[in-house]
Amino acid sequence: MQASEAEWTDIEKKIARTAFDKAYEREIEALLKQVQKQASTLVDLSELWQLHDFLSAKRHEVEGKYDYQYSVLLFVFAGLVKEGWLHLNELQGLDKDKQSKVAVLSRM
Repeated sequence: MQASEAEWTDIEKKIARTAFDKAYEREIEALLKQVQKQASTLVDLSELWQLHDFLSAKRHEVEGKYDYQYSVLLFVFAGLVKEGWLHLNELQGLDKDKQSKVAVLSRM
């Protein structure tokens, strides 16, 4: 089921990049709000280190999740849909088969 870059049209590549960037922006925006809220209530050093540990883990998670390689992009999109960072309608314009695969994978 892996799709190489050659299997993506120029239009699909633009749609995919836009959707990918939107999802990333949404997740980062939510993360920033969460961190600002946590940081504003810090009382002692142990809470600061907890925030540091949270951020380290989150960085690893986000960097691993947002992989823009065409061979894995449908899986990335499915995960983002499942987590709520991306909506299926934002993939309109992709080949119907690609959209269907994302929809099915996101329900697994």
